[in-house]
Amino acid sequence: VKEKNAKAFIIISAGFSESGEEGKKLEKEIAELIRSSGGCLIGPNCIGVITPAYSGIFTTPVPRLDRKGCDLVSGSGATAVFIFESAIPKGVNFSSVFSVGNSAETGVEDVLEYWDYTYDPETSSSIKLIYVESIRNPDKLLFHASSLIRKGCRIAAIKAGTSEAGSRAASSHTGALASSDSAVEALFRKAGIVRCSGREELTTVASVFFHKNLKGRNIAIITHAGGPAVMLTDALSAGGMNIPKITGEHHDNLLAMMNPGASAINPIDMIATATSEQLDKIIDYVDKKMPEIDGMTVIFGSNGLNDMAVIYDLLHRKIKECDKPLFPILPSVSSSHTELDYFLAKGHVNFPDEVVLGRALTKISNTPYPAADKIFLENIDVPLIRSIIETCPDGYQEPDVIQHLLKAASIPTVEEMIVASRKELFSAAEKMGFPLALKVVGPVHKSDVGGVTLNIRNRTHLEAEFSRMREIPQVKSVLVQKMLTGTELFIGAKYEPKFGHVILCGLGGIFVEVLGDVSSGLAPLTFREAESMIRSLKSYRIIRGTRGKPGINQQKFAEIIVRLSSLLRFATEIKEMDLNPLIGSMEAITAVDARIRIERSS
Repeated sequence: VKEKNAKAFIIISAGFSESGEEGKKLEKEIAELIRSSGGCLIGPNCIGVITPAYSGIFTTPVPRLDRKGCDLVSGSGATAVFIFESAIPKGVNFSSVFSVGNSAETGVEDVLEYWDYTYDPETSSSIKLIYVESIRNPDKLLFHASSLIRKGCRIAAIKAGTSEAGSRAASSHTGALASSDSAVEALFRKAGIVRCSGREELTTVASVFFHKNLKGRNIAIITHAGGPAVMLTDALSAGGMNIPKITGEHHDNLLAMMNPGASAINPIDMIATATSEQLDKIIDYVDKKMPEIDGMTVIFGSNGLNDMAVIYDLLHRKIKECDKPLFPILPSVSSSHTELDYFLAKGHVNFPDEVVLGRALTKISNTPYPAADKIFLENIDVPLIRSIIETCPDGYQEPDVIQHLLKAASIPTVEEMIVASRKELFSAAEKMGFPLALKVVGPVHKSDVGGVTLNIRNRTHLEAEFSRMREIPQVKSVLVQKMLTGTELFIGAKYEPKFGHVILCGLGGIFVEVLGDVSSGLAPLTFREAESMIRSLKSYRIIRGTRGKPGINQQKFAEIIVRLSSLLRFATEIKEMDLNPLIGSMEAITAVDARIRIERSS
């Protein structure tokens, strides 16, 4: 280091912090030596760097650099190589590659910072891909990712090590310490990063990024094969995208362009005898005559009836000419590989699998633009929130304190009264009317001690349950609530070191407790972020309404999520908070049970 006055170092060797204490010590010594000399270190345990100025990737395949390609940063060398293997056959090229390995000095966040500060809209790639196992500086990642996206970039990322076993594997791989997965999900959502679960999804999302922006959720599926169109329809619908039914004049006009037996309902099924001329007319019609459609997919494989070179040339022209994005699903990667290679050589990408494309489109559509760092304050009584918090002891809070905090944030709560005697009990029942719910005050987990009874419909049952609950150990008093009907919902929050408050939402009951179907966001939240959280739930179709059953008021649900996030920004002493359940309908969303834990020491 000192003799050669070297300033840039790449260490590809493994056997450092990922291998144990001895390796960790050696890695630290090397990093400190390089840092003290004013140098920069990439690695160890990586495959190197490739940029227009320097090619130092020590493996194969070495991707062909293209200024219009993707920038990639990876915390795993082998994964970077396998991302190449997934991307190149689709037609995805790379502008630069940084394999940072163990990130002894230079990590993913530092590469994002470099891309941000050197970004030039004329010469820099606008597509950034990330593979990361450990996020060491969430604020830095959030700042630079958001900055890049606001400059016109699009970012997709894999965060691995989400399970306990995966975290253990990540630690043995790069010495990484796992972050809470819900915190990572929340961070990516706030930054505007599209989160992917694997290499195929990552490179498919990147392929979508190469197309015109999809400005809405309405998709027309143009196909000559029924099965793939059905699978694509399912994949899009599951993620909240729309395949609107085509009726009336548009339906009749499209049907007239096709052979007998075709269908124009959407999917627009041209059937196996479709010609390139028909495909040309249908694409033009959907693009120019149907403003309600936001984007098109075209499924076309080799059917023995068409010259695939002609089909691919047609798609080459239409992708360039159409105002709307057109996503080509070309599954004949073997039988028409020569023609397909020619198509890709013209600068296009291919989506060989319609389901992977469908999921990629929904993930992109459900990822909000980077949120403005503004706190929603409408009807949020900040002085009252602070005065309540400052007089509260540490630990789980009493129901009256919780009620006051929720009301200070204008979060709707069910009518309730704390009672300690039969006289107070019957007075509350007379005021509220049956049916009622009784809950114990004192034990944190009420259900575990038999401290919750619902749908009490008469005075006799009410008195019996009150007497029983008074005998439960540690019960201080009993809470009487008006019984509500509707869909059970859940909103929770937890303080995560380095990240701040992570907000969770979902359906209540089995969906959150057993299936773990929750979505997360990072406080403070905007309405757009909250709406994105709701749409990304697997149970979203229940929230929206399905099979004749009404859904819930999504706008009011989103508002409560935002209000809770604002409350937490002014009550950082709250380390855990649950609204579980809330009862939702199309008319209202109301919190019926809540838990808050305050801790000042951390």
